[in-house]
Amino acid sequence: MKKTMMKTALALSVALIAGTASLNALAADVHTLPALSRLAQDRAIGKPEVVATFSGAMPTGVTVTETGRIFVNFPRWGDDVPFTVAEVKGNQLVPYPNAAINTVDNAAPRSHLLSVQSVVADGRGRVWILDTAAPGFSKPVAGGAKLVAVNLKTNQVEKTVVFPADVIKPATYVNDMRFDFRIGKAGVAYVTDSSLSGTGAIIVIDLDTGKALRRLEGDRTTSPEAGFSPVVEGETLLQRHADGTTAPFSVASDGIALSPDGKTLYYSPLSGRHLYAVSTALLRDPAVTESQLSASVKDLGEKGASDGLESDAKGTVYAGDYERNAIRMLPAGGEWTTIAHGPEILWPDTLSVGPDGYLYFTTNQLNRQPGFHGGKDLRQKPYALLRIKINAAPAPTH
Repeated sequence: MKKTMMKTALALSVALIAGTASLNALAADVHTLPALSRLAQDRAIGKPEVVATFSGAMPTGVTVTETGRIFVNFPRWGDDVPFTVAEVKGNQLVPYPNAAINTVDNAAPRSHLLSVQSVVADGRGRVWILDTAAPGFSKPVAGGAKLVAVNLKTNQVEKTVVFPADVIKPATYVNDMRFDFRIGKAGVAYVTDSSLSGTGAIIVIDLDTGKALRRLEGDRTTSPEAGFSPVVEGETLLQRHADGTTAPFSVASDGIALSPDGKTLYYSPLSGRHLYAVSTALLRDPAVTESQLSASVKDLGEKGASDGLESDAKGTVYAGDYERNAIRMLPAGGEWTTIAHGPEILWPDTLSVGPDGYLYFTTNQLNRQPGFHGGKDLRQKPYALLRIKINAAPAPTH
C-alpha cells in the first residue's frame, strides 16, 4: 500500500513538473509572437503585370488589337468622363476615334458616343464600340444604342449599326459583345443585355441588314441566380442607399465568349456563379422556339462570380472571379484553375487576349462605388489595366 501511494505521489510530481514546463514554454511562445505582418498570409497566384493605371474615371472594357494597340472605355456612370473611349498610348489616354464623337449629344445619338460599356477588336482591322446610350443606367436614348466600327488604319468610323427599337427595351443595358464574320454577308454580333431592373437576354444582330433578335429573354440562365448573395472583400454586396435601405445586387447576363469555331457561345449573369453554353446555330435560328432554345442550354457548373469572360484559340475559357480577387481558366475538356489571385485584383472586369500571348484585364473596384456604401465612395485611385502570360492567341473571328 505504501509503495502504491509513493508511486502515485511520484507520478503526480512528474506531471506537475511537466505541466509547469509546458506552461513556461507556452508563456515563452506568447512573449515571442510575431508581428501580424509576419503571420501566414493568403498566397498570391501568378504574376500579373501593370500595363497602365487610370487616375480619372473608372474603366470597364479593354481590347487589344492584332497589332498590339490597346483601347479602353469609361461608361458615364457618375464619374467625370470627358471621353468614353480612349486609346492607351504609353502613359497617355487619347480620345478615340476623336474628341468630338465622345461628346454627349442626345439630339444626335447616332453620331455621338453617349456611354460606352465595351470595346472589342475584331481581328480584321477594326475596333467595335458598344454604346449603351444609357448614362447612369437610365432609359436608353432612342436611336442611341449602337455598334460602331472604327477602321484602325484611318481611325475613322467605318460602320454604325443601330439596334432596332424592338430589341432595346426601357430597362435594357447592352453590356458585352462577340463577333463572328463567318456568318452571313457581313457577320453577326452576339450582345448581352444585363438589365439591372428588367429582363436579361442575348441579342443577335446581323451586321449586314441590322436585323436583330432577343433570345433567351428572361430565361433562368440570363437572369440573376436565385439566392445569389456575393461576398466581396469580406462584405456582402448589396445596394446600400443613403436612407439605410438595401436591395439585392441583381444584374442579368453580362460576360460573353465565343468558341474558336464560332459554334458555341458562353455566357453568365453578373449576379451568379454558373457558366452556360448554347449553340450559336440555334441562337440565330428564329424557327427555334424559346423553350427549345432554353432546353438546349448547357450548365457547365460553377466558375466563380464573373464580370467578364474571354476565350482563346485553343478553346480555353477565361473568367474573372470578383469574390476571390482572381482570374480563372477552363481548358477544353479540363477543370477550372486559378491563374491569377492577389489583393490588387480588385473587381476584375473585362478580359482580352492579346496577340502577344497575354490576357489583359481591367480592375476597377466596382464594389466600392457609392451605391454599395450608403453614398460613400470607397474607391482608391488609380484603377488599373493588368496582364498575365497565358501563351495563347485570340480566338479567331473569321
